[in-house]
Amino acid sequence: MGLGEYHRHVRKRIHKPHEPYPHPDKLKRAVDNFSYIVGVIGPLLTIPQIYRIWFYQEAAGVSLVTWSGFVVVAVFWLMYGLLHKEKPLIMTYILWIVLQGIVVAGVVVYG
Repeated sequence: MGLGEYHRHVRKRIHKPHEPYPHPDKLKRAVDNFSYIVGVIGPLLTIPQIYRIWFYQEAAGVSLVTWSGFVVVAVFWLMYGLLHKEKPLIMTYILWIVLQGIVVAGVVVYG
């Protein structure tokens, strides 16, 4: 048995069912609900960068490689969220992809 097969076999033995949603514990339920708020606020923090690039037409100091990498990573996490049907991840990473894509486009146009 290879290492990959061993890992899969161990995962099957320790698999536990998901916790109920909404969770009966008030703290976990609050964190679940707060994740939607954070999922919107986080991507919105890129708006000052977008504003600077598109309104001042200045992309000096903004790395195309870095922001493109952010988009690639966000696409991975979006796929993960879709596969696991995690709404907070899906919502957050759709916003990240759109806003980071705007930054990347601005760097290409004005960089």
